[in-house]
Amino acid sequence: MSNVSLRILLSVYACEPGKGSEPGVGWRWAVEMALLGHNVCVLTRQNNRAAIERALQNVRLPGIEFIYYDLPSWARRWKRNGRGVHLYYLLWQIGAYHVARRAHTALPFDAVQHLTFGVLRQPSLMGRLGIPFVAGPLGGGETAPLALRQSFPLRSRFSEWLRDIGNRVCRHDPLVRSMLRQANIVLCKTPESLAWIPVRYRAHSRCLLEIGVDVVVDEKEPLFSVTVGDRPALRLVYVGRFLVFKGMDLGLRALAQLRERGIDATLTMIGQGPAKDHWQALAVELDIAAAIDWVPWMEQEKLMNAYASFDALLFPSLHDSSGNVVLESMANGLPVVCLDLGGPAQIVNEECGVVVGTRGLSIDQVVDSLARSLEYLARWPAWRKALRKGARRRAMQFEWRTVVGRVWSDDGVGTALVHAARERSRLAADPFADAAPCARKARRNIT
Repeated sequence: MSNVSLRILLSVYACEPGKGSEPGVGWRWAVEMALLGHNVCVLTRQNNRAAIERALQNVRLPGIEFIYYDLPSWARRWKRNGRGVHLYYLLWQIGAYHVARRAHTALPFDAVQHLTFGVLRQPSLMGRLGIPFVAGPLGGGETAPLALRQSFPLRSRFSEWLRDIGNRVCRHDPLVRSMLRQANIVLCKTPESLAWIPVRYRAHSRCLLEIGVDVVVDEKEPLFSVTVGDRPALRLVYVGRFLVFKGMDLGLRALAQLRERGIDATLTMIGQGPAKDHWQALAVELDIAAAIDWVPWMEQEKLMNAYASFDALLFPSLHDSSGNVVLESMANGLPVVCLDLGGPAQIVNEECGVVVGTRGLSIDQVVDSLARSLEYLARWPAWRKALRKGARRRAMQFEWRTVVGRVWSDDGVGTALVHAARERSRLAADPFADAAPCARKARRNIT
């Protein structure tokens, strides 16, 4: 509980309880800010209302209120199939600013934070309220290394190229630059996104991941792999959307090498997405189809229980800004093998997994490094056991209260901005407030 209670406006386009990704992040930040003792006014979309009101029936949060805003129903058709979502989002931000300005006029806020969508390319206008403004955490500046894109299908390579162009163009977008200029602090999810920020705005930018986990108290003993004859065994799992940039082209090739080296390795692929056919065809080509189990999406509770059945999460994503599944698996005692790219590389360390380098390496070199890392896990069960314990310890450093507290606790960066703004206002109202007694006497004589 914070000793300082602030009235904060939280702008979250995506905010929905019981969901992962951006909607879940929006909801959890709102809840944790209220639990820290602040009065939080959450500005979000009207279509999130039903889920939010159902959740509020089961939890008492006296320090939180919601303002719902959406564009007219005819405009929502633009979002079908995701084609017009970016235009819809921009227009929503414009309308949301006017709603926020009216709310601020009626009952002023101490600060405002724009949280979701947490993408650098998509601007917020909340800095125009003229109060301390926290932008982010924002991501999207991450890119897949050019050498590793050669494993992509041609269409996916073209999509990555378009994304690169979009990132370059948006650095010069006047609305984006206005947001970066008006923000008192810009929070970036990864060093890659921090590097995307134009140089003139980096002095008030820093890195902070926006995702968190709940404290896990269940220290149930995991089911360790057994050897088959003299062959070490390893049970791997991938969880997430089946998208080419998630890097499982590399993961599947590493699995094939692992099996060639005499490791009885299996892989469970949990999720769905457009890359499934491509990955299944690659598995057949590599002659590892029999070692892979394809599982549709699981309910969250079942997934949490399933983590204990595996030895490691294989997550070789090429440009994830965050990595919710990485934190989830670690909180349930599952080590992670990832690449040194994006959010996962900010979470995983030698205490809880393996981070495989990619800088200056070819596809074959990265695949070989992945395979060798997995081979070490298979051949050293004592190391796996140590990593399991380390994964839980590391995950607890991202407990929700801790993550949100880095911005809104008594010593958080957002709270510090409010204190600084109040001090500036006080000194502007009375320039002699901190002067020595003789100076105050001189002031009285002058007046």
